[in-house]
Amino acid sequence: MSENTVQSQESIDLNIGRYLLVLKRRCFPAISVFAAAVILSALSTTLIKPSYEAKGKLLFKSPSFNAVGSNLLPSNAEGTETGDLRPLVATQNPISSQIEVISSPTLSQMTIDELHLKNQKGELLKVEEFRKSLSLKIIGGTDVLQVSYKSRSPEEAAAVVNKIMNLYLENDILTSRSEAESTRQFMAKLLPRIQAAVHRAEVELRIFKQKNNVVDLSEEAKTAVANIGNLDNQIYNLRAELDQTTAQTNQLRQKVGLDLQQASAVSALSQSPAVQGILTQLQDTERQLATQRSLFFDSNPTIVDLKAKQAKLQTLLQQQIEQTIGRQTKFAPGMLQIGELRQSLIRDFLLSDVQRRSLEQKLASLYNSRSVYEQRAEAIPRLVQNQQELEQRLEVAQSTYQTLLKKVQELQVAENKNTADARIIAQALVPEKPILSRKLIVLALGLMLGTFLSTSTVLVLELKDRSLKTPKEVREAFGYPVLGVIPLATNKVRSHHENAESKTQEIAVRDNPNSQTSEIYRMIQANLKFLRSDKRLNTIVVTSAAPKEGKSTVSANLAAAIAQLGRKVLLIDADMRVPSQHLLWQLKKAAGLSEVLVGQAPFNKTACQVMDNLDVLPAGFRPPNPLALLDSRRMASLLVENFSSQYDFVIIDAPPLLLAADALTLSQMADGILLVARPGIIDSKSADAAQELLERSGNNILGLVVNGGIRSDLKIYERLGENSTNPRLKNILTTKLL
Repeated sequence: MSENTVQSQESIDLNIGRYLLVLKRRCFPAISVFAAAVILSALSTTLIKPSYEAKGKLLFKSPSFNAVGSNLLPSNAEGTETGDLRPLVATQNPISSQIEVISSPTLSQMTIDELHLKNQKGELLKVEEFRKSLSLKIIGGTDVLQVSYKSRSPEEAAAVVNKIMNLYLENDILTSRSEAESTRQFMAKLLPRIQAAVHRAEVELRIFKQKNNVVDLSEEAKTAVANIGNLDNQIYNLRAELDQTTAQTNQLRQKVGLDLQQASAVSALSQSPAVQGILTQLQDTERQLATQRSLFFDSNPTIVDLKAKQAKLQTLLQQQIEQTIGRQTKFAPGMLQIGELRQSLIRDFLLSDVQRRSLEQKLASLYNSRSVYEQRAEAIPRLVQNQQELEQRLEVAQSTYQTLLKKVQELQVAENKNTADARIIAQALVPEKPILSRKLIVLALGLMLGTFLSTSTVLVLELKDRSLKTPKEVREAFGYPVLGVIPLATNKVRSHHENAESKTQEIAVRDNPNSQTSEIYRMIQANLKFLRSDKRLNTIVVTSAAPKEGKSTVSANLAAAIAQLGRKVLLIDADMRVPSQHLLWQLKKAAGLSEVLVGQAPFNKTACQVMDNLDVLPAGFRPPNPLALLDSRRMASLLVENFSSQYDFVIIDAPPLLLAADALTLSQMADGILLVARPGIIDSKSADAAQELLERSGNNILGLVVNGGIRSDLKIYERLGENSTNPRLKNILTTKLL
């Protein structure tokens, strides 16, 4: 068997033991509540009379139509009509709706009236009472509904079942007819409006196509894309040709040395006979004038006549030029007479320019065509969307009209329907035997109720009781390692002192060294020894969370156990508010720790030897402020310089944590705190408060001693060693104590 299995089994054993302890503590109220519930249930069975139950069965089928479900949608993909028997909620059984119809107040009242059902008082049965006796149940995996009715009369039970089934079938037929008629009338009124909607949708689609020249938008989109591609190719080629022509024109312009206007004018003048004739006469006159000037002076009549003729010819030439080219422009005579080569260049220049302009016009025309196609292509998606919307609207209108027309025809047939959507497959027979004795059921319910109430009573009492009752609860509340579980003491030291701890256990280690309690104290001192393997413990503070948990008794027995090992031990009673060590050791109340701290008495005279190797320093008389003395340098000096050097072990009995800060103050001067807790005395609230104080102070918590465990609780302590991570401590903790 594995280790986990063993631990699981032990956990089960501990939990069972804990539950048994709880039941033992609360046995009286639990038994009282259980007995009362059983007695009341037994008394109630005497008032129960026999009852009979009759049963019938209805088989449901899908209706041929459903007026409520006759919507304007077509049948689904599988061909199933929308009027099939089905619920509005997918997870709901459609027969559940029919159950509500059968158990409706209307059918219930009709059954009561026709059968004259009466209650025990002789009055007509009320609907609420009738429905309590009526039971409707769906037989699993089928479309069958079982109808049951309980009554003290077997004939009445059968009659009620048969009557309500027949009434349901009649009501179903009448309801179906009524629904079919009202639905048909409503749909007949809708037909003209739906037909008008179809006509409007057709007209809107036709107008849209005419307005936007729509034939086939998908083909038009493909054509537009293809045309734009062709135009892009043409534009590309034409631009290349235009660039070539423009370059040629610029080259000819540079050769001619004229702009387009001048070249056009020169070409026109060079080809005009009138201009060329006048130009020839002018040139002859100028030659004659040059010849005469070489012979005569300018005042010579011949020269004067030649000048006049020259001026007249120049004026006439200018007039002819203006008449030829249509504007007033002056040209040098050399420009009016050109050679064939120049004239050819000018002609080529003019032709190239004409060709360039023609190409530019063609390119502009291609751009315009491309822009038209782009605009159309951009508009096509919008037109397609609008066309689809109009076509969908038309399709919906047509589909709605066809569906509505079909439904009207179906409803006309349904108005004459004489069959219900269910049929009776089993009539109710008169029961011969009563149903299972309700007395046994009531008695069983009484037992269950008694068990529940008694358990609840125990649970409520336990929840109200916040005290920690077992060593396991104490250990779980604090979370510290348990160094020992001390059994409950049976012998008391009787004393009439007013101290609360005067009635406490005897000092078992001294008075009964062979007892089980003594062995446990020796185990605790051994555990303390192995807690700090790196450093020996010298000074510890023993305290508890609340009063009356036995911290002083634990301190005394632990000191005695260590002293019996031959170590010199000093037990200091630092609880100056409620001292108790002098009572446990039966010392006279004289000077003690308080007098030593204020310097009124020396330590060697106040400490009392109560056993071999064990000295006890009583608390002394109570000072006004005990914390001021314990938190003084004098106290620290005594612990560090005097007590630690003179004794092997110093045990300080400190006040409870929740009553004073003395224990936390003393723990700062010691090697650690040993916490004592007593089940039944401490509660979870006090445990949480004490744990919070210890964690906040940052003290070294040596462990927890549970004071007052019962015999079964000691098994918990024995098993703590099995989960210990310290091998040396594990060997000690797993030692059998019983």
